[in-house]
Amino acid sequence: MSGVRAQITANTLIPTLVEQHFFEYGYHASKAEVRSWERSVAVLVAGARAPRVQKLFTYYNNFINSEPNDLDVLICDEAHRIRETSTNRFTRAIHRTDRPQVEELIDAARVPVFLLDEDQIVKPTERGSVEEIRRAAERMGCTFKVVSLDGQFRCGGSQAYDYWVQRLLELKPGGPITWEGDEAFEVSVDDGPSIIETRLQRMLEDGYSARIAAGYCWSWSTPENGEPLAEDISIGGWRRPWNNPKSTKHGEAPGREFWATDPAGFGQIGCVYTAQGFEYDYGAVIFGPDLVWRTDHWVARPEYSHDKQVKKADRTAFDRAIRNTYKVLLTRGMRGMRMYSTDAETQEFLRSLVEAN
Repeated sequence: MSGVRAQITANTLIPTLVEQHFFEYGYHASKAEVRSWERSVAVLVAGARAPRVQKLFTYYNNFINSEPNDLDVLICDEAHRIRETSTNRFTRAIHRTDRPQVEELIDAARVPVFLLDEDQIVKPTERGSVEEIRRAAERMGCTFKVVSLDGQFRCGGSQAYDYWVQRLLELKPGGPITWEGDEAFEVSVDDGPSIIETRLQRMLEDGYSARIAAGYCWSWSTPENGEPLAEDISIGGWRRPWNNPKSTKHGEAPGREFWATDPAGFGQIGCVYTAQGFEYDYGAVIFGPDLVWRTDHWVARPEYSHDKQVKKADRTAFDRAIRNTYKVLLTRGMRGMRMYSTDAETQEFLRSLVEAN
């Protein structure tokens, strides 16, 4: 199911379950989304005090030592981001285990609910697939049921655009196709990032939200106190910073958890980790040299990636992760999406698909 369908489902379930006392903890993978959900649920749950709201949300690895059926309901949003195990370098030795993380989550509640989209797996270490969850449930003797949410809410409800993106990135068979247009969604390929920025700025002035995101193809500097964010992304004479990597504000830049929702986030370029799980009215994606079109197929190039975790993967895993990354970025806009590639052949290819209509 798509992220927007899952969010709508969770937005409906959480307040109802809390008010009926069937639900103690919500569950989310991304810190950015946890912080955003805490803000939202404080409004959705009438009379909720801040401590109660904060207790609703936690992270996958916090269930490493939970008691079986400790919760009535556990909603695992963004479940495609489930890892192989909960153990990491911060886990105390006494708590370390090789048990699959998905088994810990199933064991933690009488009714675990997994909301996922397999085309949003963007790291080789992520294991959240329907088949992975099914196998774990069968091993544990649990009843397993798949519920497909077929309604299209992402991208302003444009099924045509969502399908076009999947064909573009060859996540569906048949290869890329020409964009035929959709009154509900605007698609364009621009000549450079400065043009994109100017056009999105006009959208902001008209009261819409807008963001620019890019493939992880540039280094990311550590912010220095008293100094503006470094303009790490350089394309011709255009230079901009990545989103603030800190949780707290840096100058006027919001903390990373709020890049997609704070109006001040427009001044920085987002990545998949700050964009995933969020939507804005108008989006733009800069394709970097990590994914380029060559004659009749995509070529994934880990040597151009600055994502240390992803670039270490084998070729097949990297290829899938990078296509999913751009799929996530391309489906954040609710009203329209603009595109630009730093690679000349890829830029011409994109233009041929969009402007052929």
